[in-house]
Amino acid sequence: MMGKMSSPPREQPLFLPKVVSSLKNYSFSFFRSDLKAGIIVGIVALPLAIAFSIASGVPPACGLMASIAGGFLISALGGSRVQIGGATGAYAVIIYKVMATQGFQGLMICAFLSGLMLVGMGLLRWGVFIKYIPYPLTVGFTAGIAVLIASSQVKEFLGLNTGALPADFADKWVAYFRSLGTINPSAVLLAGASLAVLILWPKVSRRLPGSIVAVVLGTAAAAIFHLPVSTIGDGASLNLAGPGWFPPDASAVKQLISPALTIAFLGAIQSLLSATVADGLIEGRHRPNTELVAQGITNMALPFFGGIPATGAIARTLTNVKNGAKTPIAGIIHSLFLLAVVLVLGRWIARIPLAVLAAILMTVCYNMAEWRAFRTLLKAPRGDVAVLLVTFLLTVFVDVTVGVEVGVFMAFALFVRRMSRASTIREVTGDGNGVDEDTLRSDKDSVSRRKIPEGVSVYEAEGALFFGVAELLRDSLDLGQAPPKVLILRIRHVLALDATGLRALRDLLEKCRKSGTHLILSGIHAQPMIAFEQSGFLEEMGEENVVGTIDEALARAKALLSA
Repeated sequence: MMGKMSSPPREQPLFLPKVVSSLKNYSFSFFRSDLKAGIIVGIVALPLAIAFSIASGVPPACGLMASIAGGFLISALGGSRVQIGGATGAYAVIIYKVMATQGFQGLMICAFLSGLMLVGMGLLRWGVFIKYIPYPLTVGFTAGIAVLIASSQVKEFLGLNTGALPADFADKWVAYFRSLGTINPSAVLLAGASLAVLILWPKVSRRLPGSIVAVVLGTAAAAIFHLPVSTIGDGASLNLAGPGWFPPDASAVKQLISPALTIAFLGAIQSLLSATVADGLIEGRHRPNTELVAQGITNMALPFFGGIPATGAIARTLTNVKNGAKTPIAGIIHSLFLLAVVLVLGRWIARIPLAVLAAILMTVCYNMAEWRAFRTLLKAPRGDVAVLLVTFLLTVFVDVTVGVEVGVFMAFALFVRRMSRASTIREVTGDGNGVDEDTLRSDKDSVSRRKIPEGVSVYEAEGALFFGVAELLRDSLDLGQAPPKVLILRIRHVLALDATGLRALRDLLEKCRKSGTHLILSGIHAQPMIAFEQSGFLEEMGEENVVGTIDEALARAKALLSA
């Protein structure tokens, strides 16, 4: 008696914010947990939002708006129960370069374009594919971004008087060496003390974030001892912008497509990686396409409030989880708390020394770089090491966009190479000539168990018939000077077929017909069969020549030989 067939898994909704389903069984105990987590994450987010603004070369208010409005929208519209959004280090280097070349208006256009791209990714259901980005690629550009952000903070850490810093890594260090005579001992002392607090404080307490302790102590020390150090309020405003309009510049759009695509790509990877890590801690399941659409809507809206692009923040999301967050309400509370702090304590925030923020960013970059993972990957196969190092070096010394683009291309080429090597097409016989199937596997469908009629050749393909192995198909099935009367191609181990592989099969069919050889395909799977039917190849082959088993193929061959 046949067992009950299981129903196929339901496809996730294209856009269904997690807050909608989370509020169905919401309770006061959930709110209490969300309130606690939201306030703590808001405290953590404050110095980070300001620090990432400074690293990005924009006023602090821009990063604060990304964490306030952006964090609110990502929690309210996103596909994760505990994701915290806001300004992050992943964007800092790109934003800095766009600001240097296109100005603030160009940055706003770039942010809007990246939002459009993220919405498109979500609507096309690309969320499930982002997680397949190769690990060496993500580690390479993440480490590169960490190095770039850390190097941008040397000026504030040492209190150097360099003037406006150039965007390129090498040029920055040239400027630093030329300005070594302007080192500010007070800034170095304050930054070093802050760094010591950040390293040692977790051993004292993990309840209160070390970054807040460093900010409070550093700001107090600068005020009490009247230290001659630069602060956030020196030439920068903390006033949050209300709704406004940034005039579009059609001439700049073309130049901004590439950096906008990089922002969208990095944002998609970081937000979905953050949501996936959080899923493992809360035993939940985020909705990737909803998350991408939410990120896109957020980045389309932020330019109208003067905010830089926002995405999911791994460190803040983990802080949210560890402090008991239950629903997206915690993320909304974090944004509202951050807004209240800025409005009430704005004049005190303006007194935070830049040297303290530089120390905070240095520790963030150290954790962000994943040096242990980087070192481990150096022992990986050579292709993966090449992807890692090339992505890292291009990100640091050339451009983040170039590093990501070349890294993606190299990872793609490496995948094609490995898939091509895993795909084989070989002749199989039952009389000991050629390569016998039983040398690779023993099963009831083995050709070695059957009598192959004279004039019949049997080949077996394994792997995927895609563009990377199309030439292998053509080369391996060379009919030669004495072509067989019947050629059986077994494709029982071919699970995927693309248009190029289909074209190679058409070429084989045409070659067989010119040589007077009958072609039979045996053991076809669902995806190749669908491709055959949709392309009309099944009709070209003749349905009688596409069979399920080797026995049917041999029977068809005997019928053709006797005709």
